[in-house]
Amino acid sequence: MDQKEKYNILIVDDHQMFIDGIQSLLIGQDKYGISHEANNGNDALEILKNDAHNIDIVISDLSMPEMPGSELVKIVKEKYHEIKVLVLSMHNNRETVSEILMSEAEGYILKNTGKKELVIALDRITEGSTFYSKEVMSIMLEKVQKERRISEETKHLTDRELEILQLIVQEFSSEEIANQLFISRRTVDTHRKHILKKTASKTIVGLIKFAFRNELVTLA
Repeated sequence: MDQKEKYNILIVDDHQMFIDGIQSLLIGQDKYGISHEANNGNDALEILKNDAHNIDIVISDLSMPEMPGSELVKIVKEKYHEIKVLVLSMHNNRETVSEILMSEAEGYILKNTGKKELVIALDRITEGSTFYSKEVMSIMLEKVQKERRISEETKHLTDRELEILQLIVQEFSSEEIANQLFISRRTVDTHRKHILKKTASKTIVGLIKFAFRNELVTLA
C-alpha cells in the first residue's frame, strides 16, 4: 500500500459501543479515519461492493451474527487485494489464530489493547508490514512448524536476504530495515521482491509462514 495522507477505515463490529470506542481512539489522528461502519459481515460486503475503492483498511471483530468475522476476512483478502485487514478480537486461542493465519490478514490484536498499540498496528500494516501480538506470533510459529516442510527455495536465499527476512518477521518496516542495515529503502524493497519471488510467497503473511515452516528465523 502506497503511503497516503489519509487512510479510510471500514470498521465491522456488532457492538456500536465498540465502534464508537475505536472512533474516539482515532480522534486527533490525521492519518486514519473511520469512513464506513457495519454491524455484520454481510453489511460490510455490501459496503465493499459499492465503495471498495474508497476503503484502505478493514478493522473487523470475529464474533458476529450472520457471518463469522473469519469468513469476512477470508473474502476480503480474496476479492480486495489492496485492502489491508486488522482483526480485533477477544480470542487468542489456537483455532481462531489458525483461521486468521490462513486468511492472511495483516494484523491481529486483542480488544483490550490501548490507543498506542492500535495506532502502531495501523502504521505497520500501511507501511507494508504486519502486526501480530507476541502471543499470537508464538501460536503461528507452533502451527506452521508442525507442518514443517523444508523447501528447495531456501537454498537460494542469500545471507543478506535471510537477514532481511529475519527483520520482516520481527515486523520491521522497509524504512526501519534500511536504517538498521545502512542501505537504501529502494534496496530493501528490491530484496523484499526477490525474497517473495524465491519463496513463491504472495504476501508478507505468507512469507512469514514460509520462514517459520522452514525454520529460517526465530522470534526475538
